[in-house]
Amino acid sequence: MVKEVDVHALAAAHADGAVAVEVREPHEDAAWGHAMFEIVAVETPSLGDRSYLVHNGEVALVIDPQRDIDRILDLAEARRVRITHVFETHVHNDYVTGGLALARITGAAYHLNADDPVAFEHRGLSDGEFVEVAPGLSVRALATPGHTFTHLSYVLEAGGEPVGVFSGGSLLYGSTGRPDLLGPDHTDALARHQHASAQRLVVELPGSAQVFPTHGFGSFCSATQADGTSSTIGEEQQTNPALRLTEDDFVVALLAGLDAFPAYYAHMGPANHAGPDGADLSSPGVADPDQLRGRIDAGEWVVDLRSRTAFAAGHLAGSLNFGLDGSFATYLGWLIPWGTPVTLLGETPEQVAEAQRELVRIGIDRPAAVATGDPEEWAGADPLAEYRRAAFSDMRAAGRDAVILDVRRRLEWVAGHIDGAQHVPLHELLDRLGEIPEGEVWVHCRSGYRASLAASILARAGRQVVAVDDEFDNAAGADLPVTTTEGKAA
Repeated sequence: MVKEVDVHALAAAHADGAVAVEVREPHEDAAWGHAMFEIVAVETPSLGDRSYLVHNGEVALVIDPQRDIDRILDLAEARRVRITHVFETHVHNDYVTGGLALARITGAAYHLNADDPVAFEHRGLSDGEFVEVAPGLSVRALATPGHTFTHLSYVLEAGGEPVGVFSGGSLLYGSTGRPDLLGPDHTDALARHQHASAQRLVVELPGSAQVFPTHGFGSFCSATQADGTSSTIGEEQQTNPALRLTEDDFVVALLAGLDAFPAYYAHMGPANHAGPDGADLSSPGVADPDQLRGRIDAGEWVVDLRSRTAFAAGHLAGSLNFGLDGSFATYLGWLIPWGTPVTLLGETPEQVAEAQRELVRIGIDRPAAVATGDPEEWAGADPLAEYRRAAFSDMRAAGRDAVILDVRRRLEWVAGHIDGAQHVPLHELLDRLGEIPEGEVWVHCRSGYRASLAASILARAGRQVVAVDDEFDNAAGADLPVTTTEGKAA
């Protein structure tokens, strides 16, 4: 039995996201003596998620791997460890898992909740079940429903002592996973489960246990956007609403704070239940100017990956701007009519490869084609298109017939908006283009990225557009009338 567990090093992240944990056994004749293990957080910032690799120098376990498993395999190879176990906290709604492919490649045991109705071979786990990964190092499954009905958290135990918990979409940093992804009929029940699950983790674990969530770093699976990069059960007890509020108060606050989530989520659950293949990251074919024009004319999406500044200054007419400098995959997956062929335009092959990697994580498996270089090369003999960029201070000079279009989400609009602006959330824009009045459209969001996406959609539809590339906080300072939905000054 371990008498002392030293987890002080958990708080110090290595440059590659690794966190070292030392476990000391005071008895020299103990079965496993003096052991080290390491927890490596594998970041996917574009989706706001983390996966984890845990190893003792010989064998490793993996939690919630993304579909591009080459990152995990490279980590294991660099550390010269063998992956023996892969765990899923839940059937994911925001990305296509790489768990099944990783298990098949490595021969690892693949663990999910025994009640998950998946269509592939796996090892089903039940509440309280232990999995020994190596002598002295084990994982205990805890049922923590709320994000989904079959959600599991995994308690990492060293020598029988809990040192951390992989909480998936249950307890996040200062928040919890959202309970509405399975539909409105289940939202209230799941919210109440989420509160109970957070309380259970506090009962089951010491305050020193580290919390390792999958979501909460910008993911739309998080009920609210959380701050911080590390936490413990004890720290969450002091700050997390799920641990500070009564069940009823928590549910009311949680549901009031929920807003829209990406449309592509509807396709992730079915893909993960079916058992997805690994990522195909081989290079697609290259399209010439005639082929690019043909794809645009056919209604396909030709996506320019450059910055919004570069796109506004000159782009292939009819192309759309989803810059890699923002939440590229989230918004492209949210807006695109599912199944529409995608062609990627980038300045370099590396830029296109990065975009392809991001898209495969959400089930957009193969770009129809790619092209690299500059817009003059993509356009051939055709002239480039362009549109204006502006700040909120320029809006006072807009013509009387100008349309101010706010493409932020509902809760952002409620908190404060420009009086007289038209509100069409970005994710509804394609279906509501006909609602936007005639005239020059000044489109804005909170900081400029979503406005650029909307501007490119409007320009493709033939509208005269000005993209407001500015922080919304500057609107009031520009003497623009900012109000709430109740008509009060914001």
